[in-house]
Amino acid sequence: MKKTLITMITACFLVFGFSGVSSAASTYTVKKGDTLWLIADKHNVTVKQLKSWNGLKNNTIKPKQVLKVKKTTTVKKASTSKSYKTYTVKATAYTANCKNCSGITATGLNLKKNPNVKAISVDPKLIPLGSKVYVEGYGTAIAADTGGAMKGKKIDVFMSSKSKALKWGVKTVKIKVYQ
Repeated sequence: MKKTLITMITACFLVFGFSGVSSAASTYTVKKGDTLWLIADKHNVTVKQLKSWNGLKNNTIKPKQVLKVKKTTTVKKASTSKSYKTYTVKATAYTANCKNCSGITATGLNLKKNPNVKAISVDPKLIPLGSKVYVEGYGTAIAADTGGAMKGKKIDVFMSSKSKALKWGVKTVKIKVYQ
């Protein structure tokens, strides 16, 4: 009996444990201060997936709202294709500490409450909001905001202080937009 039970458990583990993909639907209740990006990052999914699963047309969410979150884990396989696009862009810097600045990005990220976050402002026609972006000289950031001046190959990198933003200045940098 014991051998049979161990054999069955081992068989189940082999069948289900190495299938490559496992998915379980669950829910998440939005808390005050949450953004789609923070929720997506916490659950290892994309903002686009969250919006799709919940029928969201924009990035607005409210506390106590219940979102469907499909936890998916995949076994990554070696790939010869690039999973990112590379651009050369003009990069300026901005801060949330200015007169009449709310500090809330287009995706709902509160920059004043999260001064160490790496966030950039983009043209969403080129770089979708919620995208993970590597910026040369800045690091890996989230495309969290838009702006009137962000057209085409221009980005704004978020800095926690005016002095850091001024120090950054205007640079031409290479970026990688992960898909």
